[in-house]
Amino acid sequence: MNSQPWGSGPIQPQPPAREPILKVPTVALVLALSMLVLYDLQLRLPDDGLRWAFYPSTLPENLGWPGLVTAMFVHTSWAHAATNALLALIFAAPVARMLPGGRGLAALLVFYMGCGIVASLGYGIVHLNSDAPAAGASGAVCGLLGAGIRLILRPAWAGPRPLGDRQTLISLIALVTLSVIYGLIGYAPGIGGIGIGWEAHVVGMVAGYLAIGPLFRWSRTWTSFTG
Repeated sequence: MNSQPWGSGPIQPQPPAREPILKVPTVALVLALSMLVLYDLQLRLPDDGLRWAFYPSTLPENLGWPGLVTAMFVHTSWAHAATNALLALIFAAPVARMLPGGRGLAALLVFYMGCGIVASLGYGIVHLNSDAPAAGASGAVCGLLGAGIRLILRPAWAGPRPLGDRQTLISLIALVTLSVIYGLIGYAPGIGGIGIGWEAHVVGMVAGYLAIGPLFRWSRTWTSFTG
């Protein structure tokens, strides 16, 4: 028997829900776009913004201030800025999902900048006598990458994999090795005559790998996950 109400037409199938074009948290997208916007503004400065780069030789004098902090906000070319923006878009996403809400946004930005500062500091200690400028968000982005190694394929409420997890340690060692090889080869598109700070990449990656666990445990004091 047909139970369809009298006089009603055939049941029309409902169109599927529209999927978003980019399945990434807003903060990851904003972080990536900010690199491109900041580089465009940087090009309008008299010295192309190199005064805000990090000079390792300034560490003994004034702890590298302000370049130790500001270096992550300047780049050497559009290719350099775009590469870091793309990587930030990818690797900021799992960290952002783990840290929802306004407090999570603040925590992510502090985490990102902290990794960038530690990465620049590590690079500066190795090249303490260098007057060559170091610029770019690579160290901070590698911090997100190090965190992402422990968060990949994990639900946000579960947090990172254990520090000594065999699979994540192998991934970390492999990426550190690639960073060293890549840096020693000495080539990257769009960086001109500025060398690759592979030391900053490695330090940033290890910092993010180590710090994401304590950050997650702290976040559980103010975040309630339901699934």
